[in-house]
Amino acid sequence: MSKHKKISFKKILLNTLFLLIGSILAAVGLEIFLVPNNIIDGGIIGVSIILSYLLNIPLSIFIVVLNLPFLIFGYKHIGKTFVLCSLFAIISLSFWVSIFHPIPGLTDDTLLASVFGGIILGLGVGIIIRYSGSLDGTEMVAIVLSKKSSFSVGQIVMFFNVFILSSAGLVFGWDRAMYSLIAYFIAFKVIDMTVEGINEEKAAVIISDNHEEITDAILSRLGRGVTLIEGRGGFSKREKTIIYSVTTRLEIAKLKSIVYEKDPNAFLVMSDVFDIMGGKHKKRSIH
Repeated sequence: MSKHKKISFKKILLNTLFLLIGSILAAVGLEIFLVPNNIIDGGIIGVSIILSYLLNIPLSIFIVVLNLPFLIFGYKHIGKTFVLCSLFAIISLSFWVSIFHPIPGLTDDTLLASVFGGIILGLGVGIIIRYSGSLDGTEMVAIVLSKKSSFSVGQIVMFFNVFILSSAGLVFGWDRAMYSLIAYFIAFKVIDMTVEGINEEKAAVIISDNHEEITDAILSRLGRGVTLIEGRGGFSKREKTIIYSVTTRLEIAKLKSIVYEKDPNAFLVMSDVFDIMGGKHKKRSIH
């Protein structure tokens, strides 16, 4: 029991540390790059930047105040852990935004600010999402709405952001709205990379009558682990042995070459995989 509590405490400590790191990075992206150049992000942060500019009230206040109703909504519909992590991340972001606000922006070049601000903000937000939190209340609404509609979370968030980024054009000018779109797109891609992992690998599913030869070649020439799954053809009703293996992008061509060499008529499907845990998929030394 004590060991279980110890592990749980370590996990909470680790999550808290990374939520803090994520909020610091997000604050740097905002206050050192985006906000000084009147470039906004999507979601509640984007609305907060616009209101802060119009009302001359600190951005840090709006980040907390505007997110509170969404946090209450999320607590009722999503879960306590997610909301508590999000609350910590939002309060932490608000604190670091107020700390960095007096520091002058690093560049006056709006394109550089959009690119580097988007990268750093996306990295920070991605870390927060990866460790069970969120900085954007609209995502919580999107999660609930997606369960009751045919739209995905991403589609609903994008719908909100179209209006928010359009508002930037009315407030800051349309050139700033376009730069905001660049920053948003870059942040979006960096969030994906951070959440899903940079080390993207490929899963291969191979169906062939020469499965033994293909299996041996993958093991000896690629050094990759292989799992054999027994199946049956839907049309032929014949027993089939399905080969499943995980490899990297750089080895795709070699894998295809092996399959074609052993069976030109083999059926091969490749798909993206992320965050592989456990098992023996790592490459072995080939002697």
